[in-house]
Amino acid sequence: MSEPLVVIGNGMASARFVEELGKQALGRYSVLVIGAEPTLAYNRVLLSSLLAGEVEAGDIELKSKSWWRSQGVTLVYGRRAVTIDPAARTVALEGGACIPFARLVLATGSLPIRLPKPGMDLPGVLTFRDHDDVAAMLAATGPATRAVVIGGGLLGIEAAHGLARTGTHVTLIHLMDRLMERQLDREAANLLKRALEERGITVLLGADTAAIEGDGCVEAVRLADGRVLAADMVVSAVGIRPNAELARSAGLTLGRGIVVDDQMTTSDPAIHAIGECAEHRGICYGLVEPAYEQGQVLARHLAGKAAAYAGTVLSTNLKVSGVPVFSAGDFIGADGTEIIVWRDPGLGTYRKLVLRDDVLVGAVLFGETGDGLWYLDLIRRGEPLGRLREAVVFGRALAEAA
Repeated sequence: MSEPLVVIGNGMASARFVEELGKQALGRYSVLVIGAEPTLAYNRVLLSSLLAGEVEAGDIELKSKSWWRSQGVTLVYGRRAVTIDPAARTVALEGGACIPFARLVLATGSLPIRLPKPGMDLPGVLTFRDHDDVAAMLAATGPATRAVVIGGGLLGIEAAHGLARTGTHVTLIHLMDRLMERQLDREAANLLKRALEERGITVLLGADTAAIEGDGCVEAVRLADGRVLAADMVVSAVGIRPNAELARSAGLTLGRGIVVDDQMTTSDPAIHAIGECAEHRGICYGLVEPAYEQGQVLARHLAGKAAAYAGTVLSTNLKVSGVPVFSAGDFIGADGTEIIVWRDPGLGTYRKLVLRDDVLVGAVLFGETGDGLWYLDLIRRGEPLGRLREAVVFGRALAEAA
């Protein structure tokens, strides 16, 4: 008999895990996936493109219904898991259904953070995390709409880009002195700011939100320095936090997220966690690649094969508002490192590599990122560059031909 395996969460981490489990342990488990959203799993990275009208809702589906059926997976979506009983090995759903499990995988993702500022509960203050958020934004957009996006990280920039493509007047405000400070150095961030402004987005740095103002609905954003920005819509995109409430109520060990070991197992040996809800070695990853790697490790482990997750060298390789950017590793450059920079102002490209003792430890690319994954592989290998050293900044083709 197949063991009942229940996955709570029907997002990107869950879909990849189920795919890998099918490859590693075909027939060993009877898999049921529970999703709170009334949709099939979809690519959240493309929500900005959906908002901008560049893709349709069906285009961002990760897997079709027929694929899930072919995997022998039972899907229960549009219903929320409300409690876990670790002793009885059951999951209770909205509406009263109770589902037994032998193994449980938590892939509950994350929740958007709302700033603890006055007026954040006004109608017209939105987040940018799922299909419903996109639908709410689209319902309020138009040439006469004034939107203020709070947060100059990846999520905020993507929200600003998507809104601007609808014809909305967008102001992006960010507390820090540069955009995407966790992924880009100052020069790349300045290039990104210029690119956003060329797309009609007003960017305000060092801007601290004091309050959202309005009489019954959003009318303005007041900054700590006294400036007031007229607004019909406010999008809060200041970060995410692990969605760990189910795990908390089940008595699992928590830090910032659900604490797991190298096999993605929680404090209960029958319960596992992957993706943005999980905390591994003190780190909660908010990116897709670590979630995929964790899903692969867990699938192998549940198939009875040796597998261990040792963490992920963080990298970003995306088109932010249509502009390719890439970063990985120590892209700032700690003490004792050597920095190599290549610029082409005419093409609007920038490349910075960080070396320590002839080993590549970090990279930032802006405008042209075709060699990004090659640089990431060099960083992960941690080997001396040797003969690649002289031409490595010019990319793989020239460096390997030198």
